[in-house]
Amino acid sequence: MTLFALMTGSAMVTGVPSMSAMATETPVAKPDQTETGADLSALAPEERKRVREQELAALSEDLSLSETRQRELKHQIDTIDRHRDALNADLLRTAQRVRSLEEELSATEARLLRLHENADTVRASLYERRDVLAEVLATLERIGRRPPPALAVRPEDALGAVRSAMLLNSVMPGIHDEAEALAVDLKELTGLESRIAGERDRLKGDGTRLAEERKRIELLLEAKRNEANESRRKLAEESKRAKELAGKATSLKNLISSLESEIESARKAAEAAARAAKENAGKRRPGDPFADPGRLAPAVAFEDTKGRLRLPVAGAPLRSFGEEDSLGTPAEGLSIATRNNASVNAPVDGWVVYAGPFRSYGQLLILNAGDGYHVLLAGMKEIDVQLGQFVLAGEPIGSMGSTQLASAATLDLGSTRPVLYIEFRKDGNSIDPSPWWARPEDEKVRG
Repeated sequence: MTLFALMTGSAMVTGVPSMSAMATETPVAKPDQTETGADLSALAPEERKRVREQELAALSEDLSLSETRQRELKHQIDTIDRHRDALNADLLRTAQRVRSLEEELSATEARLLRLHENADTVRASLYERRDVLAEVLATLERIGRRPPPALAVRPEDALGAVRSAMLLNSVMPGIHDEAEALAVDLKELTGLESRIAGERDRLKGDGTRLAEERKRIELLLEAKRNEANESRRKLAEESKRAKELAGKATSLKNLISSLESEIESARKAAEAAARAAKENAGKRRPGDPFADPGRLAPAVAFEDTKGRLRLPVAGAPLRSFGEEDSLGTPAEGLSIATRNNASVNAPVDGWVVYAGPFRSYGQLLILNAGDGYHVLLAGMKEIDVQLGQFVLAGEPIGSMGSTQLASAATLDLGSTRPVLYIEFRKDGNSIDPSPWWARPEDEKVRG
């Protein structure tokens, strides 16, 4: 027998009207709706999560700076001392701020997704119990319209008063329990929606700051390029020749060898790396080897940077060195899923010996770190450094796209997010890069 059928007439119960008011003010929404009102209830959980992720990413990625703010930033960059130390120091600090913001945005998006899932669960629970809610409200309304006779006022109807009291005594505990349960869920839903609104505001604020810092990096890189000594015409000719060699090369080892023998800037870079390796051989320098922003060569040998290098991009590792792909082939490098348009920083001091497309690797960047070591990065949409340029560990070198770019190293990873591929080579052979990466707690100390 239902609550509505049991109640033929009774009195309003103390404390329950607030439940009625709350339910009236907060209608039970159909579960699984986006912020724009789109209904996700018909989608599978994986597809629902994907739509949520796209919506959250759009909040931070579609933000842009006003023309006034862009002019202010350009003025700041123009007034920076053109000394290499000052320019590099500002560039490194900005790159660190960008990485921190990207990590914060990813964490905020993850929290928002969890809050959305919790809110959807509560909405679904309320939606499934909409019949109970309607029944409780109808019962309370009927109690209000037909209260039981009061014995003090109508003593002649004592039998009716006793019957009503007995009926209320048997029914009201159930109504009270249902009302309490619904009130708890509605309160939780209100709290979740409030937290979601707060996290969305945080996401928008961080997105605006990220857009500003990216613009600052763009202006700093332009200023640094303008300070370069290399002739633009000569650089363009060498870049063209390097791409021709890349088209003929049959392997990465062959590409590196041909570049450093036939391209003057790459050859000079290799010679500078050899000199630096010779000077640093056997030297153990205390302190942070990356502290001096004005250095023109690595302060220590690449071998001595083990446990000190930061990953070039914020993201989630997908496949590590030696891990087999779907065909059973061991990976020769590390693959990391990143945020859309994430900034990529140089993981180590080194000279650019190649920057451009290469076979199935897509856009490829090769850094000569000295003593036969090379660091390769593939999967970027844009590369912002030039042949022969010496880059500092932590310096911005490019940016990712908005989707995964096809690459021999990342095709079977099953990720829709951009993927950066990192490979370390020693004397032409791929090696495990894991001993070189700093632990997360060490990165925070350096950052």
